[in-house]
Amino acid sequence: MGNLHGKVALVTGSSRGIGRGIAERLAGDGALVAVHCGSNEAAAEETVAAIAASGGRAFVVSAELGVPDDVDTLVGRLETGLGAHGESMVDILVHNAGLNLMGRPIEVLTPDEFDRMVAVNVKAPLFLTQRLLPRLRDGGRIINISSVSTRVASAHGIAYPLTKGALDVFSHTLAKHLGPCGITVNSVSVGYTHTDMTAGVLADPENLKRNIGLTALGRIGRIADIADAVAFLASDDARWITGTKVDVSGGVNL
Repeated sequence: MGNLHGKVALVTGSSRGIGRGIAERLAGDGALVAVHCGSNEAAAEETVAAIAASGGRAFVVSAELGVPDDVDTLVGRLETGLGAHGESMVDILVHNAGLNLMGRPIEVLTPDEFDRMVAVNVKAPLFLTQRLLPRLRDGGRIINISSVSTRVASAHGIAYPLTKGALDVFSHTLAKHLGPCGITVNSVSVGYTHTDMTAGVLADPENLKRNIGLTALGRIGRIADIADAVAFLASDDARWITGTKVDVSGGVNL
């Protein structure tokens, strides 16, 4: 593990949070990383600058997901960035970008909200993968960031777990389809993790205590916990692992 020199990675939603941690880890292991953002190009540029400061290589790909022509826009800008670095192929594809409209139980969820989450969390990964298959080298890696919410029922929202469940099915189905090319496809199930998006919820002492109490290892996850697992799945050490879901939650609700 740790040797991705000569590899090219695309990490969606990697301008901040878990995605940024994944991008920085893969770049630290030697990969050229396409840092994707939906609209916050300043944050993406900060991620690229941090990678460069650590001796890595990265470039920004800006394209909003879940809108018409999203895949066309992303792939076009990815091709431009790859060409600028003398590359044309991709070895590692990490579907990290996601939309979670929290606090939307079935009683109040609207069709528009559901469609928006499906568009970002399911449709975009599926059709981005479709478009990039000709550019994905044999022996490559596809890693989908899923959620512990697919196995832990919640009254606070039903659509997000549904989309992540679909992503898990996408993972093992695609693993079977791409197996003859030596391409592995796996998903990583994330639990309670400290990020800028969860900072507000975890700032509440009662919420923090409750979430820690639900986690077997007795703490909230760190971004590095997720990034390290993704780096393992992206490495040659994980060459015989495909079609599975790795639970990186610290043992939530065991």
